[in-house]
Amino acid sequence: MKKLLFTVLAVLILLPGMAWSDGGVLKIFTWSEYMDEENMPKDFEKATGIKVQLDMYESNEEMMAKLQAGGLGQYDIIIPSDYIMPSLINLKLLTPLDHSKIPNLKNLGHKFSNISFDPGNKFSVGWQWGTVGLMYNKAKLKDSDVTSWAILFDPAKNPGSFYLIDSVREMLGIALLYLGYDFNSVVPAELKAASDLLIDTKKRSGCLGFKGGVGGKNDVISGVANAAIVYNGDAIQTVSQEPEKFGFIVPDEGSEIWIDSMCIPAKAPNLDAAHKWINWVLEPEVGASLSNYNQYATPNDAAVPFLTKEDLVNPGIWPTPEIMKTLNFVKDLGKDNNMIDQTWTRVKSH
Repeated sequence: MKKLLFTVLAVLILLPGMAWSDGGVLKIFTWSEYMDEENMPKDFEKATGIKVQLDMYESNEEMMAKLQAGGLGQYDIIIPSDYIMPSLINLKLLTPLDHSKIPNLKNLGHKFSNISFDPGNKFSVGWQWGTVGLMYNKAKLKDSDVTSWAILFDPAKNPGSFYLIDSVREMLGIALLYLGYDFNSVVPAELKAASDLLIDTKKRSGCLGFKGGVGGKNDVISGVANAAIVYNGDAIQTVSQEPEKFGFIVPDEGSEIWIDSMCIPAKAPNLDAAHKWINWVLEPEVGASLSNYNQYATPNDAAVPFLTKEDLVNPGIWPTPEIMKTLNFVKDLGKDNNMIDQTWTRVKSH
């Protein structure tokens, strides 16, 4: 009987696609609407036999709070933005990557293979990159109306209903740029001026408050808002399908350029599956499929030949050199992050 049982188990172990024998489940904590949530997990399971579970967040701060509240042992992959990476690294919330398990790391573009917040990709591998700008309803606002952030910040303008983005560094940075200051300023007087501007703006009758990029985009589509500050990919998915109805622009004063990365939490339960996911996403066709779906730019140079040709010439996805000159990465401010937090608390509480 024991010999028969052993034989049956041996056969089952050799069968492909058995979840309990092939690496179990990969648990990913990511932004909502950031991948094809139905088909991409299925494709990964077909390729590796590993099932995928997705949980969603709407801000880096929400993600980090969940990790610090016990999430380190719940998830195998997270997708943080550049500015929060130093905090994740310094607080030892990430697992160093085993490059021997990620041979496709060679597909990363040069500027993303030695990025300032993580030289040598010790903890992170690029997922997607993009910008923050203004999505708007063309029936309510003309293209010529939205060339400047003044459309939201100048009380003399009349944009109707609009949302500010509920993300501290993006929103403060945009306000600072509009006032003529550095996007990453920590000068107290300049931060106060930016917070005053945001407080005055949010009190105006047309301002619907602060909302995440996906929520703001959805409310522009539904007609609840005439405009919203959003991440470019959230907007472009709609703008490219209905260009006569909706637009997206990075206003003249500039905005943020960002990169989100794949990382493994410090107590990830399935390290092997996490490395397999990262390597799989770096496959040229997979990386292209991801960008073709969410319409963000890819850091995967090997994926570029497989991208939709229309997207490659779309400045909302791949900014022109002129737009690139106005874009700013969020810098890690070290001890000055406390000053940013205090400024944001003032904005949200007044």
